[in-house]
Amino acid sequence: MSDNIAGKVVVITGASSGLGAATARHLAAAGAKLVLGARRLDRLQALATELDLGPDAAVETDVTDPAQVKRLVDGAVAAHGRIDVLLNNAGLMPQSPLERGRVDEWDRMIDVNIKGVLYGIAAALPHMKAQKSGHIINVSSVAGHKVRPGSSVYAATKAAVRMLSEGLRQEVKPYNIRTTIISPGAVESELPQSVSEPDVAKAIADFYAAYAIPAESFARVVAFAISQPEEVDINEILFRPTAQEL
Repeated sequence: MSDNIAGKVVVITGASSGLGAATARHLAAAGAKLVLGARRLDRLQALATELDLGPDAAVETDVTDPAQVKRLVDGAVAAHGRIDVLLNNAGLMPQSPLERGRVDEWDRMIDVNIKGVLYGIAAALPHMKAQKSGHIINVSSVAGHKVRPGSSVYAATKAAVRMLSEGLRQEVKPYNIRTTIISPGAVESELPQSVSEPDVAKAIADFYAAYAIPAESFARVVAFAISQPEEVDINEILFRPTAQEL
């Protein structure tokens, strides 16, 4: 599936592991030009070396800092002359019941899962408007469609991503920009490791062990959305492991 992917400049946040790293590998194999952002620069640099992307393709980026996100996107444009795709992939999932009052974790999820997406949009949109083309892909979750006990704040952040994405879709029509929301179910990643409450962490780890599908499944979904002809705008994809009921 390299049609309409080869040569495209793709910026990925949260690219040091899991879904982001798997997508980087998949798109690199399809001929995309990648610029990768994440907080763990050593892992980013190792991935960039593995994929032969060059020394400037790994950019240390904390998506809670709008200046760092802008530097990531502007650097991609400076290196390649444009940005074709932004994958807002960075996210956290420290779930817990509301009664436990983990305000610190609520704040962190809002900062990463919502503000991080907004900062990516703010950084990429001026370039894409000037080009009159581009594609912004935001990562929501099955939790953005269905809330369960313990997932209230996480689900709220992922539902917010869906609303932001739909509003963006309508606003960018004059500029020929495409938008996609991807809502995965249980896919292998480091998300379960962000759960700090021991009982919740065990339940989620057991769930992922039973149901999670490889991160490559997410990468294929991203590639499907990108690879469509320019007149085709895939706006939302919700997918789960076949065995996952919730």
